[in-house]
Amino acid sequence: MANYFADNKDLQFIFDDLDLAEAVGVKEKNYEFAGKFDHAPVNYADAIDNYRRVLEVIGEICAENIAERSRTVDKEGPHFADGKVTYHPLTRKNLQDLTNAGVMGVMLPHEYGGLNFPNTIYTMMTEMVSRADASLQNLFGLQDIAETICDFGSDEQKAQYLPHFSSGEVDGSMDLTEPDSGSDLQSVRLRAWQDKDGQWYLNGMKRFITNGCAKVHLVLARSEDGSSDGRGLSMFICEAGPKLVVRRIEDKLGIHGVATCELQYNDVPAQLCGQRRRGLTKYVMSLMNGARVAISAQALGVAEAAFREARKYAGEREQFKKSIDRFPAIYDMLTSMKVRIQAARTMLYATTRVVDLRNGYANLMEKLPADKITPEIREKSKYYGKLAALLTPMSKALSTEVANSVAYDGIQIHGGTGFMRDFNAERYYRDARITNIYEGTTQLQVVAAIGGVIQRVIEPELQPLMHLPYTGKLQRLKNKLDEMLVLQRKAVQYIIDQKDTEYHDQMARKLVEVETYIYVGYLMLKQALNAPEREALVERYVNDAYIDAKAKIEAVTSGDMTVIDRHRDIIDY
Repeated sequence: MANYFADNKDLQFIFDDLDLAEAVGVKEKNYEFAGKFDHAPVNYADAIDNYRRVLEVIGEICAENIAERSRTVDKEGPHFADGKVTYHPLTRKNLQDLTNAGVMGVMLPHEYGGLNFPNTIYTMMTEMVSRADASLQNLFGLQDIAETICDFGSDEQKAQYLPHFSSGEVDGSMDLTEPDSGSDLQSVRLRAWQDKDGQWYLNGMKRFITNGCAKVHLVLARSEDGSSDGRGLSMFICEAGPKLVVRRIEDKLGIHGVATCELQYNDVPAQLCGQRRRGLTKYVMSLMNGARVAISAQALGVAEAAFREARKYAGEREQFKKSIDRFPAIYDMLTSMKVRIQAARTMLYATTRVVDLRNGYANLMEKLPADKITPEIREKSKYYGKLAALLTPMSKALSTEVANSVAYDGIQIHGGTGFMRDFNAERYYRDARITNIYEGTTQLQVVAAIGGVIQRVIEPELQPLMHLPYTGKLQRLKNKLDEMLVLQRKAVQYIIDQKDTEYHDQMARKLVEVETYIYVGYLMLKQALNAPEREALVERYVNDAYIDAKAKIEAVTSGDMTVIDRHRDIIDY
């Protein structure tokens, strides 16, 4: 039987290479849950074995069920009439299959019926679901909503909602964007007000809300009268009802299987989630880290599907009496696609490991009594928080741009047939396009990452990778990465010395991309050290990255401060 975990050698390699012992130990409280919950692991080996079994189950569901239904779901989509959204019957079957597999509360604690899995394993599931049907990930991937309630809600709210998320009885939506705010969430205007008894109500509009027809909504709203920035925003929980109106669903380019809604709140009863005034500054920022990872996985799944479709077609399509994958122009494209996908996957799961550690130590800081918080816990919480804030936008930028380029190349390899709806290539192209837009465009990911690049947050992660016992070809590749790192440090210092904010912003993307090249390159070198069959992969990646990185760094350190004015002249010409 087909299986999206069993047939993906790279995903299996990443899984086997995982180092989650510390993160899982923290999440399972040194495995003390084993005596309280039937499915809790007794040790790390037991946890890893359980993760693999579940991934194999999800891999089979994705390949045998979800993928087979995806073309019909894309063509027909959800139905909207009289203010009600009805999902396609095959979408409902997909969700039921995942519910039956027990994975609708993957990361939720055991006590609420969840699996208490780390983010890394959940991300692998979302990658496979996205490979089968990218739009379904926008439903399966909304588990971050339950996670946010778990992290910041009251005990009563957790008991009220989390078991129902775990069982699949309720679904959720994250209601942030408004017609005029877009990515500028500080300007959110939807109003939250209280009556004389202290009951909260929500009034206003939201737009582009994924699964806005959900039963449970997390809503960013302005709770402080007279405020105009992020400090006046709070997070609320509300439920679907007659006062929460779905005005319409969007007619989109891609991800047709999920409803993207415009919502009108007519004094909808709501509960405050967490503390007032922390909605954007803490809760949405936390939510965005998870969202970046989820969309990275979605993009990676689409890229994997697009590559495989192109590889299959190129092996079957004959021109001039031979299959087109034997032409250098084609097999070079396929090689580049494969390398970029595996580089993005390497980056993604290095990032999720850090996110798991960040989440674990942040949870300890929240839950432990003050006298139980050791200096080590405090320091690790701070360190992994800073590192996650750097790696999550870097990973999203990489994965989503890779997905778009791979999907583009997939159509090119198909030629004219790729432009036809008889083939999946055009669907992958349409589905990929949103990934580097929603949950923060690539340009905003650069804004989120550049501070960490300038502060050299990545350096402690690089040091152990730089001092592994490389020899031969790997040592020569390592020398190139070392040179790139030296140049990157000089470029960063150059930007600091200029003290020119506009020039800093203009060059930020180049610096972030070079930082990504360096980190991924060292990670892939380490992989090849333990798996010689990956030498060709890292060789292609580092050699390509070396050429591009040197050009980018040369542009940054050129000293030409008139570049911005020249760019404006071009735009205005």
